[in-house]
Amino acid sequence: MSLRLRFTLFYTLLLIGVLLLFTSVVYGLVHLSLINQIDQTIFQQATLLLNELRVNSVNQVDQRSIADFAPHHDIIYQVWDTNAQLQIASPPSWRETLDGVGLRSNQPRYNSTYASGSHVRVLSIPFQTTRGPAGVLQVGYRLSLADFTLQTLIILFVSMSLLAVALATPAIWALTGRILSPLQTVTHIASNIIRVDDLQRRIPATTSTNDEVGQLIIAFNQTLERMEKLLNAQRRFLTDVSHELRTPLTVIKGNIGLMLQMQSADQEALESINSEVDRLNRLVGDLLLLAQAESGKLPLDMRPVDMDTLLLEVLPQMRSLAGDKLNIHLAEIDQAQVMGDGDRLKQVLINIISNAIFFTPQGGKVTISMRKVANQVQITISDTGPGISAEDLPHIFERFYRGEKSRTRAHGSGFGLGLAIANWIVRGHRGTIEVSSYPGKGTTFCIWLPLKGEN
Repeated sequence: MSLRLRFTLFYTLLLIGVLLLFTSVVYGLVHLSLINQIDQTIFQQATLLLNELRVNSVNQVDQRSIADFAPHHDIIYQVWDTNAQLQIASPPSWRETLDGVGLRSNQPRYNSTYASGSHVRVLSIPFQTTRGPAGVLQVGYRLSLADFTLQTLIILFVSMSLLAVALATPAIWALTGRILSPLQTVTHIASNIIRVDDLQRRIPATTSTNDEVGQLIIAFNQTLERMEKLLNAQRRFLTDVSHELRTPLTVIKGNIGLMLQMQSADQEALESINSEVDRLNRLVGDLLLLAQAESGKLPLDMRPVDMDTLLLEVLPQMRSLAGDKLNIHLAEIDQAQVMGDGDRLKQVLINIISNAIFFTPQGGKVTISMRKVANQVQITISDTGPGISAEDLPHIFERFYRGEKSRTRAHGSGFGLGLAIANWIVRGHRGTIEVSSYPGKGTTFCIWLPLKGEN
């Protein structure tokens, strides 16, 4: 059963239920109002009869006392003695008791019953004198007009309800189709996207963005956009990995082929193979680490870490890496302790500083500073290299990304994973990395980490 048909059936049944409830309430109110009016009329007639009714010395009803009583139209009355014998009847032809139960009642009693084939509302009132019970007065009101009124009301309600359902059902069907048409469009376009594998397509916003269908279309388009980005990232990842693997594998294969031709082991070739194997191991290790970080399973051994001590441990290694190429200057250092994984944070410093060293030309300068700012520690690493173009800057933390224009790509420049790994590690410590760069003037990386007790 389609969603449109289910909605139509649901709202049609809901309309029928509402109409039934409305009809029942109105019918009940009208019925109650009619009965109340009839009961008032019966009571008024019974009161007049009791006021005129007389009893003789032997406690028998004197028929002459009410001989001239002119009842309201549709009124029937009877007077019964204590032996349940009919004494007076109006009209005289109505000899059947109006309400047999009422004759045996000790209290005034209203009842709707059938007598002589007529539907009658009856008030039974026991009456007595100072000498004791004298009989029962029963006053009835023919309900033929009230019954006709109620039957007409039912017929009118049923007819109007059927007409309302007959008119509303096609309207509900059409309205439901109009409301669900964007969903059909979503389904059709989604099926086409799956069939032709075209994630660049988007669903047009044919409805208001404030309703649920519009929000669904927006969410679906956002999902498609994210899937497209993920697919493109996957394709780029496979391309980059293939490219990074091709070079060391080609070197290894070439050296092995050379040694096979020479039929002897060459020391230089073996060293080259060993170097490329190390390069492959680093690539695999970086990929595994990045995969753990992106899946949220990056292992972090959180404990108090003195960042100033950590930085002082890294500096000699970086100065050794820089050699005579450039100057590494520690401009400022402040004592700061954070909660984190010392080895991972050390990896962040090494990745960013070594990156700065590599891209800073001969005779350049790398300046490092560390200071506390409010409840955070700020580590700044600035270089005097060629800088990063505005085009490349938003992408530097992506895997395998290396700007081709602003930074030369050469053998030994790494795999383009260092900054991506550093970014994930810092984020895992509830910190951030900011970068600013001006082509021709250098680049500055700023690492922010929350101090111990603040994260």
